[in-house]
Amino acid sequence: MFKWLNKFRTELGIDLGTANTLVYVKGRGVVINEPSVVAVNTRTEQILAVGHEAKEMLGKTPPHIITTKPLTSGIISDFEVAEKMLRYFIDKVKENSGRAFLSRPRVVIGAPVNITEVERRAIGDAVLNAGAHEVWIVEEPMAAAIGLRLPVREPIGNLIVEMGGGTCEIAVISLSGITTSKSITVAGDELNRNIIQYARDVFNLLLGERQAEEIKIRVGSAVELTDTIQFPMRGRDLLTGLPREVMINDSQVREAIIKSLRTMVDSIKSILEITPPELVADIHERGLLISGGGSLLRGIDQLIQRALEIPVRIADDPLTAVVRGTGVLLDEEDLLKEVAVNGPNNM
Repeated sequence: MFKWLNKFRTELGIDLGTANTLVYVKGRGVVINEPSVVAVNTRTEQILAVGHEAKEMLGKTPPHIITTKPLTSGIISDFEVAEKMLRYFIDKVKENSGRAFLSRPRVVIGAPVNITEVERRAIGDAVLNAGAHEVWIVEEPMAAAIGLRLPVREPIGNLIVEMGGGTCEIAVISLSGITTSKSITVAGDELNRNIIQYARDVFNLLLGERQAEEIKIRVGSAVELTDTIQFPMRGRDLLTGLPREVMINDSQVREAIIKSLRTMVDSIKSILEITPPELVADIHERGLLISGGGSLLRGIDQLIQRALEIPVRIADDPLTAVVRGTGVLLDEEDLLKEVAVNGPNNM
């Protein structure tokens, strides 16, 4: 009866990540790329800030304001806050497009591999409650592969590693399906925790999460660098309780994170060990593709290549691979039906 409204309906692709949420609008591209952080006033239960503004508040709020990440390891850990965060982003898209009064959007959203039916349903319900009309869920490695224009429909083995904030997703893709896969919680956030622990153990210095992340970005590396780089590490001295600054270099950061990096490499090896030999032959020839924010760590491709002895490439614009894949699926209905892990959840 109201099918004519469909031509006015906004269609969205969402990468709901532990660290960042990205939103793709059909016909416009990626319009939102903000941290998955929400600031809540516990006295009034009101959302004070979302995204960049909320991340600036991390570790700096009075007791009645809590900054929270509603996703843990790619899974919704606080349903109510996740729903409000999604509603904020969807409303922001509508306002920016001048279509705030129009019908509810159709959404394609990425989810980690190997999650339970309950966890998958939580993602779908959160998006529906946030204002969507229809939700399709696609596994993140598949979305990333589509976003990077890999031949996912062909009988060819494609090995992709999506290194995010909360999870590292490893998958072998062939004939529009994931043949073998693994999701581990050793990812960007774990590397931050490694740096915090190293600063505590070696320097008796207590770091904040944002400071650890900045150190990882500025001086972190997976292999030895030609030139040493340093960065000031600032925190609270655990012995005196006073502020202190220590210079930290790439070798020390590498020492802090190397155990987690080896866990990632071992997980990729374990997937290759259970992959059918014909697909392994394709992977040996075609190599491995890395996407996600973790791929920006200096030398991560060299570390994996040395361990696996296959070609390793870092994707172009790796941060947006998943959300670009959801955007492609908005245009290709047949492919969406092939790769989605659910039928459309409707409101």
